[in-house]
Amino acid sequence: MMAAGAAGQGRYVHEVAVYDSDDGLLEVVVPHLQAAVAAGEPTFASLQDHEAALIRSAVGEPPGVTFWPPLTAQTRPAAVIQRRTSLLRDLLAGGAGQVRFLNTIPHPGLGAPWDGWCRYEAAANELFRDLPGWGLCLYDRRITPQDVLDDVERTHPLIATTDGAHRPNGRYHEPAGFLRSRPPPPPDPIEADPPYVEMIDPVPTACRHAVQYVARRTRLGGDDVDQLVVATSEAVTNAITHGQPPVTVRMWAAAARIVVTVTDRGAGPDDPYVGLVPQPSAANGAGGFGLWIAHQTTHVTYTRDADGFTVHLTAGRAVT
Repeated sequence: MMAAGAAGQGRYVHEVAVYDSDDGLLEVVVPHLQAAVAAGEPTFASLQDHEAALIRSAVGEPPGVTFWPPLTAQTRPAAVIQRRTSLLRDLLAGGAGQVRFLNTIPHPGLGAPWDGWCRYEAAANELFRDLPGWGLCLYDRRITPQDVLDDVERTHPLIATTDGAHRPNGRYHEPAGFLRSRPPPPPDPIEADPPYVEMIDPVPTACRHAVQYVARRTRLGGDDVDQLVVATSEAVTNAITHGQPPVTVRMWAAAARIVVTVTDRGAGPDDPYVGLVPQPSAANGAGGFGLWIAHQTTHVTYTRDADGFTVHLTAGRAVT
């Protein structure tokens, strides 16, 4: 067991708590917040509304604890990584010794696709490694699918328990190896139908116009469409620059979403964190800002098969 006050030790701490009752939630979180306040450590909580209400009823509005809106199916993991990295660096530069984050991570039980958040949970161990933050991730066993809980066990080095312990997790996997070993996410069901648009070796401008054309078949709002236009352009540019021809772009439309796939004949980037952080130096073919920009605005997944490497972009509500 590790003492809570010494958990940081100058590096990022990534911990999970799985609870199965409201009392179980409070038994983990209340002492955690109390310790943060006592240590003078800024703490940011992104919780589901009912969780935040329970915790506030128990602790009030403690100094140094900021309640943020919950992470949702529309929140992009890459955007969270960017914001939290910037916040950590700013607070540390201002004299904070350690910063805590308390998160309810989206998953299918909360109406969100899991692939992107699973990548986030694994990548956080590497991407935040040298920053003295403490992330405590919360999962309600009553609504969390078992396959998600299995991944959760493999992506958190520590487990917080209701008796105040912070136990090393024997099932934790090194993040790059874990991500490389995961099976690809299933395609959106509408990809089984003939695409509404198919383009071979198009220029990015043509793809931007095609997205706007396809969007007329949907109820998507202007912001969703505009973001997909940008993401599609970036993914196509990335495939042209770093992939192998031909580049094939396909588009499907449903009432509440659009799916765009961009396929090239190459093997795709080897970097397991591709798209989650910007990579301005793209000499190794791992991609530059393009896939990162796409991850900022849309739901993105990757697949590899006999046809090559495919980027799947979804605007609107992705299928969980």
